[in-house]
Order: sequence, then structure tokens, then C-alpha cells
Amino acid sequence: MIENKKPQTELSTHDFYYELPAELIAQEPVEPRDMSRLLVADRKTGTVSHRIFRDIEEYLEPGDVLVINDSKVIPARLLGVKEQTGIGMEVVLLRQRELDVWEALTRPGRRAKTGCVIKFGNGELSAQVTGVAEGGNRVLRFDYDHSAGDIFTMLDRIGKMPLPPYITTPLKDKDRYQTVYANERGSAAAPTAGLHFTTELLDRIREKGVDVVSVMLHVGLGTFRPVKTEKITDHVMHSEYFRVTEDAAERINAARKRGKRIIAVGTTSARVLESASDDSGIVHSMCDDTGIFIYPGYRFKAVDALITNFHLPESTLIMLVSAFSSREFILDVYKEAVREKYRFFSFGDAMFIK
Repeated sequence: MIENKKPQTELSTHDFYYELPAELIAQEPVEPRDMSRLLVADRKTGTVSHRIFRDIEEYLEPGDVLVINDSKVIPARLLGVKEQTGIGMEVVLLRQRELDVWEALTRPGRRAKTGCVIKFGNGELSAQVTGVAEGGNRVLRFDYDHSAGDIFTMLDRIGKMPLPPYITTPLKDKDRYQTVYANERGSAAAPTAGLHFTTELLDRIREKGVDVVSVMLHVGLGTFRPVKTEKITDHVMHSEYFRVTEDAAERINAARKRGKRIIAVGTTSARVLESASDDSGIVHSMCDDTGIFIYPGYRFKAVDALITNFHLPESTLIMLVSAFSSREFILDVYKEAVREKYRFFSFGDAMFIK
């Protein structure tokens, strides 16, 4: 597992707070995808400009590398009943250990004791709690008719998309909580910065001479967990599984050697690149878990620019983007976004920090 090398800082969690009117929390995605708004923040000049997301191609140059996270969200939310009592249970799958063995969040957790069985759908899928994982999550072993397909087939039939708690409007089209390039199943949440891209926009970006490179990080629900410690250095970051292929590493390193920019699409891609790179900025191919926690004081090694959404106050994600620029500049940018009524969080608008 990639260890977190924590920079020293005296910052508190509240130092990353900002006021956000509830009506600016986006409940539905914009159609088409690339017509969301784009705030361009220039770290060197301290200036911002307001564009439409499809204009992002104007800020990309031939030879640049755009790094995307191609993890695919699974319908990881299951509503069922405890077999012994008929009490309703909610399960959110977090991490696959074996084909039919998963680590999961269960609600209410106190009722998910080892040995109990939870039934889903019309009883076509069941899960037995076989243990308790670190942090209180449960380990579940699923049972179903394998002639009907694998566990992912079952999830597609009876599972629901695990939308963040701040989205209360039902999702009409589950594909809208999926990037157009999603490939490998395993995420419990979308890498949301990528939701703004269309296939056509990516084609135009490639035609411009930009190399679009895929890495993979399976996003967990830790993304939405609040930082509850007063000092940010006391927060324990969740770990997530990631992969960088040999081909991806070679293309990224070749571009850096030519003096070109590495542009991360989303904080997940940024965390992959920083986890897989050495102190000289060389990215290595690997498969591992990362618990890297990036906040002001961190020196970025592999990321030159970042495309990202607007993040929750006091979250690890706003800490990461603050580290990429400065806390003061990012909070000023967020205040500007609020004044201009940008849409926030997963289905919200985007920011390009260059």
C-alpha cells in the first residue's frame, strides 16, 4: 500500500470551510454533458475566467497528456430485509475481495451481526455476514443462481446507483452517473470530473494532438465522509485500489520528458499519479492500494494541471485542490463561484486549475 507522507501543517479542518447556499447543490446533470460551466483558475496570475466546459479544448496543447480514471460505477446500493426478522436493511458495496465476497457498508450496522442473512430482490440474491472489517464495515458472502450470470449481472438487475447523500432527486438515467469512458467495474462513486466529457469532445481533443491516457482507481464512499478531526493531520484517509499500466506510465513519462503537461481529470486521477510517481516525477506502472492524503504543504510531483468539480466544505477534496494552488486562492475562487451561481458537487460545474 502507498503510504501517506504527511507534510507538516498547522491548518485546521475549519480553515477549509466556505458558505454554500443549498440551492447551488446540483441535483441533476446538465444536458448535454459538455454544456456545464467551466471556471478557469490561473495559479500564476491569480485570475479567473468563466467559460463552458466544451471550451476546455482551447486550454489543451498538442503533446499534453489528459489522464482519465476509467473506473466504472456499479449499482452498489442494495435494499433488502434481514431473513431472520424481516427488518429492512441497506447495503452499499465498497470493495470486492473475491468474486462473491465484498466489504460493504450496512445500515443499520448494529443489526448486521456475523452469521445473519440479508435477502434482496425477490430472494434471488442473498448475503451472509461473515465478519467485520476495519472501520466497522461488514464482509458479505453472496449467494445466487450462477446460471443467471455473475454478481455484476445481479447488481445490474436489482442494485441502485449509490448517489451521494446530498443528491435527493431520483436519477432518471443511471448512465448519467457514469463517464462515457467508464470501463472497469468497481467504484461505489463516480469520478465526477469526467462526467463533463462527451465522446465527441474527447475525439476533438485527440485530433488536436492531446494524448488521452487511462488509469484506474476504484472510488470508495470515503470520498464523501467528512473530516471529523480538528487538525487535518489527525484525519485517517480511506484507501482505494488503483492501477497504472506499463503503457500508461510510458506515455506519461515520454510526454514529461518532452516538456509537455500532465493534466489530471479529477482528484482520483491526481491521487493515482501522485501515488505512482517517485520524487523526480517519474510515474511507475503498478497495482496497489493508496491512502495518500494531499493537503497544503504537499509538493506535487506528476500533475501540472487539474480538471475538477467544486467540492464540499471541509472535505479532503477541497484540501487537495488547495494544495495544488493555495488555500487562500481556492477559497477566493469558490466565493466567486458562489457569487456567479455555479452548480456544486457531483452533478455540478467544473473548474480547470492551470
